Amino acid sequence: MEGQSRAGLNTVLFAGVALLYLPILVLIGYSFNASPLVNVWGGFSTAWYGKLLHNRQLLQAAWLSLEVAIAASTFALLLGTLAAVALVRFARFRGRLLLTGMVNAPLVMPEIITGITQLLLFVSMVQLIGWPHRGFTTIVLSHVTFCSAYVTVTVQSRLQAADRSLEEAAMDLGASPLRAFLEVTLPIIAPALVSSWLLCFTLSLDDLVISSFVAGPGASTLPMVIYSKVKLGVSPDINALASLIVCAVGLCVLGAGYLMVRSDRRRAAEMRLAGS
Repeated sequence: MEGQSRAGLNTVLFAGVALLYLPILVLIGYSFNASPLVNVWGGFSTAWYGKLLHNRQLLQAAWLSLEVAIAASTFALLLGTLAAVALVRFARFRGRLLLTGMVNAPLVMPEIITGITQLLLFVSMVQLIGWPHRGFTTIVLSHVTFCSAYVTVTVQSRLQAADRSLEEAAMDLGASPLRAFLEVTLPIIAPALVSSWLLCFTLSLDDLVISSFVAGPGASTLPMVIYSKVKLGVSPDINALASLIVCAVGLCVLGAGYLMVRSDRRRAAEMRLAGS
């Protein structure tokens, strides 16, 4: 009976993984299709990757999306980490409930509502102070708004599980609170920081709805360009571009996983040495 249950669970797991990854593998396979029709196999060819390198619109959109994702992820990591430290280390302060609500609101707010409110905010700011004009800056600010929430939640859970006594011991030995945090607590929460940055990078790179509201003329991100092209039919160079993105994201995930595993092993070794 136990064997049948285990076999059933393995079957369900395999089916779920197949539904997730088989379309990606099919996409990568059709990126080498020689036929201009995306659903008709015409032989193996790498021509679409060569044409992709000469598609200025896609390349500019991809570069803009990378710039936005890097900037938004970095600023969101800073703001989210500060918010997490405030919520964990300061049990009571005026405005704590408001800060908690502001952190959790973007997690449950529909993207279309967030996009509309951001658009109205930027239009009002331009009328009042003449800044910011819709483009790269407004996209980054909008992405920082919702990405900071994910950073706060992730880092907050890691900080709550961290041993505060290590930081207190460093301060007893003469370290300032800032130095104790940077040299003791920061390495402990480093895996959470890396995973938060990668999560924000992925969310920013993938965002379509909010970017469509706050982007201006000449500032179209890659999802916006792909969506506009899909309306007229998917072209094979889109498959090539998507395959490159999948490979890049996969390498980043593998690298982050390796760093997290190495950090956990190092921390476990240090704990064993301290116990002995």
